[in-house]
Amino acid sequence: MKILSVLACTVVAVCGGGALNTIAEAAPKSVVVDIKNASGQSIGTATLTDATPGVKIKLDIKSLPPGEHSIHIHQAAKCEGPDFKSAGPHFTGAAGGHDHSGAPAGDIPNFVLVVHADGTAHVSVVAPNVTLGTDDHSVFSNGGTALVIHAVSNSTDSGAPPRIACGVISKSE
Repeated sequence: MKILSVLACTVVAVCGGGALNTIAEAAPKSVVVDIKNASGQSIGTATLTDATPGVKIKLDIKSLPPGEHSIHIHQAAKCEGPDFKSAGPHFTGAAGGHDHSGAPAGDIPNFVLVVHADGTAHVSVVAPNVTLGTDDHSVFSNGGTALVIHAVSNSTDSGAPPRIACGVISKSE
């Protein structure tokens, strides 16, 4: 037992206790994103936590039109209504790269946000191609990103579905 204690102290002394702190500081425990509609009213939150792989997004939404919607992480940390085009295109990572499937990092594959008849949605999903760390796929890259809710999940026209809600993703100071 004494040998184990000495060994543990030696590892901390050689590797440095700072290495453990760096890992803990790289990814915050959670980030709460205030989601607003086109009128600037808060319609709920998204709580982001670290997941393996990716980022878990827990949505608690109210006052949205019932039905199927899509969500994506967009490039810019801006949510200027009413159309939220200020959020830019889908997040591709700080280096502008895509994952191996060809989809932007901010895409959330195989997920449809279903809003109930009362306008609420309480659901969790993992965005597998982003992180809360300091790497190129961090949602904090370039000063932050935005979580955008689109009006419908599957549109028959060639244009992107309208953006109906948005929340800025940034590190809390």
